[in-house]
Amino acid sequence: MPTDPSRPAPLPASTGALLDAILAISADLDLPSVLERIIRSAAELTGARYGALGVLDAPRPEEGLIEFVTTGLTPEEAARIGELPRGRGILGHLIRHPTALRLPDLSRHPDSVGFPPGHPPMTSFLGVPVRVRGSVFGNLYLTEKAGGRAFDADDETLVTALADVAGFVIEHAHAYGRSEQRRRWLEASARVTAVVDPDGTTSAAVQEIAAAAQAGARARAAALRPAPAGAPAPAPTAAVPTVAAPEADRAWVERLLGVVPPVPDADGTELVEHEVQGHLVVQLALRPHLADGGTLVVIDPQIEPGDHEWRDLLLSFADHAALTLDRLRALADRAELAVLSDRERIARDLHDLVIQRLFATGLQLQGTAIAAPTQVAAQLEQAVDALDQTIRDIRGTIFELRRPPAQSLQAAVRALVRELEPTLGLVPELTVSGPVDTLVEDDLAEPVLAVLREALTNVARHAGATRVRVSVDVDADRLVAQVTDDGVGLPPGPRCESGLANARRRADALAGACTVGPADGGGTVLRWWVPLR
Repeated sequence: MPTDPSRPAPLPASTGALLDAILAISADLDLPSVLERIIRSAAELTGARYGALGVLDAPRPEEGLIEFVTTGLTPEEAARIGELPRGRGILGHLIRHPTALRLPDLSRHPDSVGFPPGHPPMTSFLGVPVRVRGSVFGNLYLTEKAGGRAFDADDETLVTALADVAGFVIEHAHAYGRSEQRRRWLEASARVTAVVDPDGTTSAAVQEIAAAAQAGARARAAALRPAPAGAPAPAPTAAVPTVAAPEADRAWVERLLGVVPPVPDADGTELVEHEVQGHLVVQLALRPHLADGGTLVVIDPQIEPGDHEWRDLLLSFADHAALTLDRLRALADRAELAVLSDRERIARDLHDLVIQRLFATGLQLQGTAIAAPTQVAAQLEQAVDALDQTIRDIRGTIFELRRPPAQSLQAAVRALVRELEPTLGLVPELTVSGPVDTLVEDDLAEPVLAVLREALTNVARHAGATRVRVSVDVDADRLVAQVTDDGVGLPPGPRCESGLANARRRADALAGACTVGPADGGGTVLRWWVPLR
């Protein structure tokens, strides 16, 4: 049958197979999938039973192979071989001499070192380097051509052409992988930035940092754990690691973190990698300037062979996470400063306006009492006393406003009195006067509260009182705490004396004194005082 001259002649079978192989390896941009497609296509193109692609460590090719992708081996055969080759023997020869190598029997080559136990027999061999931008990326290894034949020159030509195209495909896959990796880390940083708002909390930020690190590294898990006790960097507020992992893996991750060695004291700019129970663990210290620090832990990140950029991206993310923690701390400090400024304004207004008006009213009443009848004068004096007490209460409130609540002894005394109201069965009268929160140091607050608690507990147990007065007075030289009740008086007995002995010992330790005696009009008064340093 005559041929149609208008139609192109059919391609040779080998050329068509090569084009099919090229299309196959170009169908994906995921680098691990590309590598698998390359070696599978090379094996099919030459009729090889076994194939492998060894990837070199780009900065240090003399160190050997960092990844070894195979085809033709069953899972059982791969398990029997054990550890994959690192570049000795014939494989090392091809690394040192990156040119195509054909051998009818690889065992006869001078560089052959034999096979490990359990390795399937292999005779014929074809090795071809794969170059990316002129540098050797790795090598294609093919063995056991079908029919027991040796690889021929046509096989070498086809595989060399495939390796040339594979270099371009690998380069594109690398570029795509790098762009995807940068996109993931940008998204991770954006997730962390999103928690920075006036209502954001440190705990939410810590959880988001761990989750974003897991997503950015495509890791099995990530965690942010506190620095060890005594470490120079302050530990986060969380007492346990914050873990980002699938629910089924959380318990395993927490156990693994328990055996991961801590990050050594460093400047926070280095990654520390460990092999722990067969898992790659990457650690990096977070060292913010204002907020609490900790250690970012990434478990089993997915790293493409020869990819060294991921370390820089992780370091950049860690810097961003530390900055985020600092910004949250700054927002919290600004909010606290706004509250303190408002409290200062209220205190100033109370002092400059309210107290002055009350004081002026008291002077007017005192002046009126001088010329008033006796009964009216007594009532006016009572009103003046009430005004004086009100002024003392307001001054106490002013001192309390001018100190953060967490450091306020006045607030602690008020809280203690409220706490013991159910035990007493009544509401004690409380008076706090003088600069209690200004002159009293923090280490004196604990004994004052302990003495007041002991005294009020004794009143509840033994006094049967209907009225209790508590006062804490501070002047330039000393602090005086006093508890007065109208009960039955102090009964004899060792149980009551033990509590009073504790109060006396506390006073003696601080160069003060404690006295207990009858109160005017009945009842008991406990007076405890210590000098101020």
